Amino acid sequence: MGFIIKPLVTEKMTKITDKKSNRYGFLVSPEANKLQIKEEVEGLYKVNVEDVNTMLYAGKRMARYTKAGLVKGQKSAFKKAIVTLKEGETIDFYSNIE
Repeated sequence: MGFIIKPLVTEKMTKITDKKSNRYGFLVSPEANKLQIKEEVEGLYKVNVEDVNTMLYAGKRMARYTKAGLVKGQKSAFKKAIVTLKEGETIDFYSNIE
């Protein structure tokens, strides 16, 4: 378990969930498959998942100029999952914030 890293609460994801209120986005482990993501979302949030779409993003090479010279590095690869819930079900990400 532990395939879900964090829910995605960005401006773009908010637009998607406003249009179709039963869709939610998660940042997941790149090794996770759709079945594992579905089972974990159902277990964590006690909802019924209808569909899972995944997107795999490759890492990017980055360079930055500093006083010491050129510093090269790489951003990590990551995977997004868009989860569609059954009609009438919702996930409240803000319920446990005090």
